[in-house]
Amino acid sequence: MKKKTLLFLCLSCFYSYYAMAQQDWASYVQTMIGTDNSKTLTATLFGKGVAEKGQVIPAVFSPYGMNFWTPQTEDTELKSVSPYYYKNTRIQGFRNSHWINGGCTQDYGSVTLMPVSGKLKCQPKDRASLFSHSKEISTPYYYSVQLEDYGVNAEMTGTSRAGIFRFTYQKDGDAYLVVNPNNDEGEGYIEYDPVKNEIRGHNPVYRIYQGFGQSAGFSGYFIIALNTKVSSYGIYKDSKTFEGVKSVGKAKGIGVYVKFQTKKDSPVLVKVGSSFTGMEGAANNLNKELPGWDFNKVKKNLHREWNIHLSAIQIDDNNEDTKQQFYSAMYRASFLPHAVSDVDGSHPSFSKGQPIVRTEGYAYYDDFSMWDTYRSLHPLLNIIEPGKSTEMIRSLLDKYDQGGWFPIFPCWNSYTSEMIGDHCISLIGDAYVKGIRNFDTKKAYKAMRQNAFETPEKYEDYKDGLGRRALDSYIKYGYIPLEDSVKEAFHREEQVSRTLEYAYDDYVLSVLAKKWDYEEDAEILAKRALNYRNVIDPRTGYAQGRHKDGKFIDEFNALKFCHFITEGTPCHYTWYVPHDVQGLAKSMGGKDAFVARLDSMFSEKRYWHGNEPCHQIGYLYNYMGMPWKTQKEVRHIVDTEYLNLPGGLSGNDDAGQMSSWYIFSTLGFYPVCPGTPNYIIGTPFFRKVVISLKSGKRFIILTPEASSKNIYIQKVLWNGEEYDKTYITHDMILKGGTLEFKMGDIPNKSWGTSDSSIPPSMSDIN
Repeated sequence: MKKKTLLFLCLSCFYSYYAMAQQDWASYVQTMIGTDNSKTLTATLFGKGVAEKGQVIPAVFSPYGMNFWTPQTEDTELKSVSPYYYKNTRIQGFRNSHWINGGCTQDYGSVTLMPVSGKLKCQPKDRASLFSHSKEISTPYYYSVQLEDYGVNAEMTGTSRAGIFRFTYQKDGDAYLVVNPNNDEGEGYIEYDPVKNEIRGHNPVYRIYQGFGQSAGFSGYFIIALNTKVSSYGIYKDSKTFEGVKSVGKAKGIGVYVKFQTKKDSPVLVKVGSSFTGMEGAANNLNKELPGWDFNKVKKNLHREWNIHLSAIQIDDNNEDTKQQFYSAMYRASFLPHAVSDVDGSHPSFSKGQPIVRTEGYAYYDDFSMWDTYRSLHPLLNIIEPGKSTEMIRSLLDKYDQGGWFPIFPCWNSYTSEMIGDHCISLIGDAYVKGIRNFDTKKAYKAMRQNAFETPEKYEDYKDGLGRRALDSYIKYGYIPLEDSVKEAFHREEQVSRTLEYAYDDYVLSVLAKKWDYEEDAEILAKRALNYRNVIDPRTGYAQGRHKDGKFIDEFNALKFCHFITEGTPCHYTWYVPHDVQGLAKSMGGKDAFVARLDSMFSEKRYWHGNEPCHQIGYLYNYMGMPWKTQKEVRHIVDTEYLNLPGGLSGNDDAGQMSSWYIFSTLGFYPVCPGTPNYIIGTPFFRKVVISLKSGKRFIILTPEASSKNIYIQKVLWNGEEYDKTYITHDMILKGGTLEFKMGDIPNKSWGTSDSSIPPSMSDIN
């Protein structure tokens, strides 16, 4: 009887898991979340300008792949302008984009194509067609829309490095395909080859931040192939067209058009291949990834790829709205960093563009929006995509080899020193302590140490973005004084925020130095990790600007936006000591003062979820032995700052950070301090979660009583035994097992309150 019961249970589990594995996870993704101005609570309190936009595009792409195929409503690659906004009513075309999704940077190396019927219209704003969201289908693997002005149903799908389009015309007659390289500087080039029936061209890439406006040394190359006979062709420049002319370049407002005849309901197919290495690379990518013309097959394959990717975390719950938000967050957390190498591993050299180099056995990644994504996106990858995490680390080390210095915020394959901190250190440290070690650790330490201890000898190199900003001041004073304006940076000043973030980076590097037997460095870095104390004003307990002579500014500005704070106020940034929360509490006057001030962040509506420095704040109660308060506030943040609407994000998604915060928080835990193996427990949202690891093991989270009311943890079981710690470890996840939460609607103020339950901080360890 026992054997039959056991067999029944095993079969039940198997069929339950099989049913979950066969689900269409991609069907839950709502790609439009984040494409509109925010409608959430804190966005209305703190957001302004682009800060209250999600800046997300509804793209078709391969997870972490080279290209994002998106409808275009904005004709520019300028900084802070997303290619698509939900509020717009006209589509200008379909773009091969490299937009840093959810950000305020710039697109680069892109090309746009647009089907037109009837009268030829070339310039993006002139040719733009009315469309309706009701006739728009947008998924991660397929997009379609009805172009009302032309009677065309436009569809697209693709692969990492190539895309395929199907344009179906509703009547016979003249039709055109119009193509333009999106170069605001007037430096693009495009041509039509009537022999091969191909449109080819390139769009040079430019830097912003450090090196603003300079050439990045490479271009986005494209080849567009058509499966229909062309009757005539030409180029255009501004408002003029030139029939029979094959090529145009070095001017603004340029492009190519081809004319053909259409038959009603007879589709025209177009394929696009791209590369950052040259036309040969674009052709090879197209031939390797899209050798045929079977649109439906490509769509089916990309659909399958997305379902495999999304099934890494399988949700079983009755709340369809929350499931949609969860998988939409996973979609947004799958854009970046993205591969920029060809199918054969070729890519432009970092920081120079030339020569073309090649990786062997792994993809080369770029666009690391590190000030954002080190917090939870990369920790998420360390769980569900450790192989890609390894490739990203190798890519960073390639950048060090090719550029001579370890990058800080590498984008458009260039140094930028954008934002603050040195968080590629965090990426590597977090991966290493979580068992990802298939990279050259000696080279990694040499690269990271150089950033932490040295400044480039040549001022021009430093000015160009190599090395930490204001490192000399930081080492000399133990903080960055107000007299150092940090003039060689896009974000100037912000001295207090820089001090806090360097202290965290130094902590992570000290951990690695100790593990790798660099004892002297480890000791120095551990002391520097306490530099955060030097910018906490003992009179107020808030972060404050400080002069060279050691004097703090003599004013109460904790609730004001200040020049020495990055994108926030001192009350936002005071909490940024993820490695030493207990030590921070002492600096603020002790536990009671810490908790009282933490309470005020929520009771006085000072918390701003739309920007990253606040993201760990709700979890800090656990360090004070009050986990029920974390459970309350995290639930409130999720419920009010994430909506299943186009305006459903509380600010820029920032390359997936806003989304990965949601993923972790709804699972029930969050990596407050990347570089340590711990995740801080919050409040789980789903009845059942299965995290399928690449090893074949499964980490299961069960919350039978999960609901919007039952937000408080009553008891936790780990593999059937009581568990009273308010954090879990990465090792628990890797080994697999079942974490079960017993929930209720009343706080249990006895669970997780003992000293042994509290997450460790640097002060505890040392």
